[in-house]
Amino acid sequence: MRQFKNSTIACSVAASMLLASQGVSAAGELNIYNWGDYTSPELITKFEQAYDVKVTITDYDSNDTALAKVKAGGHGFDIAVPSANYMPIWINDGLLLKTRPDQMSNFKNVMDEWTNPDWDPGRHYTAPWLWGSVGMVVNTDVYSGDINTSAIFLEPPEELVGKINVAPEMGDIMGMTLYYVGSEPCTSDKAALRRARDLLVAAKPKWSSMGYSIKEQFAAGDMAASVYWNGDAMRTRMETPSVAYGYPKEGFVLWMDSVVVLKDAKNVENAKLFQNFVMDPENAAMLSNFAMYANAIDGSAPFMLDILATAPEVQIPAEHIGNGRFIEMCSPEINELYTAIWTELMK
Repeated sequence: MRQFKNSTIACSVAASMLLASQGVSAAGELNIYNWGDYTSPELITKFEQAYDVKVTITDYDSNDTALAKVKAGGHGFDIAVPSANYMPIWINDGLLLKTRPDQMSNFKNVMDEWTNPDWDPGRHYTAPWLWGSVGMVVNTDVYSGDINTSAIFLEPPEELVGKINVAPEMGDIMGMTLYYVGSEPCTSDKAALRRARDLLVAAKPKWSSMGYSIKEQFAAGDMAASVYWNGDAMRTRMETPSVAYGYPKEGFVLWMDSVVVLKDAKNVENAKLFQNFVMDPENAAMLSNFAMYANAIDGSAPFMLDILATAPEVQIPAEHIGNGRFIEMCSPEINELYTAIWTELMK
């Protein structure tokens, strides 16, 4: 979730002396399919050195893109990093190997609240990656009003018209909109869906873009607000100090991405090693330090950047915690209604 960059990263380092000292033997390759600009290069180098494995990372820009690519087959990937609300599809459609991360040596480090998620009971398929929220990113030099509301993008104040970006992730945006109209994601209430559709269609002409890049645009002054993910909001604030992150009082989306091994993976053992690797506290901290999102691993805090301990984008303020909720993947029937609204919006 997670800023998209159209790039492919390939890294390769051999370290036989380190292998000998650790008594580890792996070698070979690992092909990772992940959100762009979301994988710590430091982590990849460490993994390659530890196991003598060449890692190739290919980016995707959305959950739908990743799912479609893997379903089509012939992709050559071993690992993907889907979001929680999409995980039931990956599992139920038989796209994943049951690698039993819950039986791996580093699973003991997973925080209790993340060991038995609804989307993968017992963690038989998934190792936690990072988690966060979807909220409002606003330049407070441009707009000084309330930023803790989805009105920022659904009923934009005059100061922000023409300077708003909306992340083109259907589940997140539909969820935020349905919360705003007083409903819930996956509702079958036709009136609520119509209200959501009308709001989105009316608001779109007041947006400047629907894209996966915000940091540079905020810095240049071309963008003053965005519906976006919290870690990228923090990265943006580090470049543009007047940027703040708002938690919509109507309700906002929480998410978690997790590491899965694909059913047709060619490097299964290396993929399992990687699942276990990211559950190590120091390694999980590398992920957080790079992407600026929280992780689910006990003991990672001492290795994390000090700023993450107090960052309002990462540590949800107490007054907003109750408004954040995980969303589920809707039924095929409801998803068709979502898609119809989304298709109209994307015209």
